[in-house]
Amino acid sequence: MKLRVLGCSGGIGGRAQRTTALLLDHDILIDAGTGVGELAIPELAVIDHVFITHTHLDHILALPLLLDTVADRRSKPLVVYGTEAVLTILRNHIFNWAIWPDFSEVPTPEKPFMVYRTIVPGAEVNLDGRRITALPVDHTVPAVAYCIDSGDGSLVFSGDTGPCDGFWRAVNRIVNLRHLIIECAFSNRERKLAMLSRHLCPDLLASELQKLERPCDIHITHLKPGQIELTMEEIETCLGDFKPRMLQNNQVIEF
Repeated sequence: MKLRVLGCSGGIGGRAQRTTALLLDHDILIDAGTGVGELAIPELAVIDHVFITHTHLDHILALPLLLDTVADRRSKPLVVYGTEAVLTILRNHIFNWAIWPDFSEVPTPEKPFMVYRTIVPGAEVNLDGRRITALPVDHTVPAVAYCIDSGDGSLVFSGDTGPCDGFWRAVNRIVNLRHLIIECAFSNRERKLAMLSRHLCPDLLASELQKLERPCDIHITHLKPGQIELTMEEIETCLGDFKPRMLQNNQVIEF
């Protein structure tokens, strides 16, 4: 399996700063932030599944536009996966005819452009041998992480989270863990803001990684554009033994 990073920034500002979107093989998206704009229309048209971690705009902004762009090119609906709470927010606040048309009813309720699929944390979704499982996290809105298991190895993407013991218990049960993509949205000077918004800063991330019991490659995501250098310097100071690397746009991770 291949995971291509379309966007991994905590904000925008020039072409290099695209918000969260990860393309698994050619047909599965994990989140749908502005990074989806990296794809050409033929690439957008073959995406069949979108897994949403949570409904903050930097993780869903491109989903309505994706549907609008390629709906007429598709012969089957796009499947959007999320917890019941996440899907309820999408129904009520995005695809509600006021913000965007309800593509679960267009062109007809019987043959819509989009369908919702509810996921339950801990329950596996199997798509042609690619096993995707939602894991618990702690954020300001309903949210999950995702474990993606190819059979040979697993990759975990934290999405947005603050400190969460349940997340680490779930991660430590993954016997074939190879990669951990974990957020670090703020620098240490904004620790209070990180805690208020249930994100991580380097000091908090260092404490959290002490709970990790399995060896894996660690990739840092969701850095704020104006604080990348500062935050990565702090991460190197706090987490040097873990050898973390900053996730990059267009990086491809195979597992």
